[in-house]
Amino acid sequence: MPRVHHIALWASDIDRICDFYSRVFKATIGPLYANKAKGFTSRFLSFEDGASVEVMASTALSFEPKVSGMQRLGFTHLAIALGSEQAVDELARQLRGQGVEVVDGPRWTGDGYYECVALDPEGNRVEITA
Repeated sequence: MPRVHHIALWASDIDRICDFYSRVFKATIGPLYANKAKGFTSRFLSFEDGASVEVMASTALSFEPKVSGMQRLGFTHLAIALGSEQAVDELARQLRGQGVEVVDGPRWTGDGYYECVALDPEGNRVEITA
């Protein structure tokens, strides 16, 4: 049966992004892969439930600064479920205390989710759900 194996995320600073997801969501950081001929590096972040995110960088890409919290076309967020409203509330408090931008919530959405939306160090939206 098909299943999503991983998603990939271009980043300007792989280690900064990996540190954030490891520290906040307990992701395990995999070894660095480097292809010097192509100017490409990546690491996989693995989560306890088996999901993974490949964080990639390339010397062939340039990055435009993101407007904080601004929506854009294409993949728009990564959703991570914590299991309870209390866990979402607590993490939102911790993130704000660490200076992480929480752009929405915690709140109940119209489609029945309890969530908050925070930005990772490069401005990617992370939906934190119960």
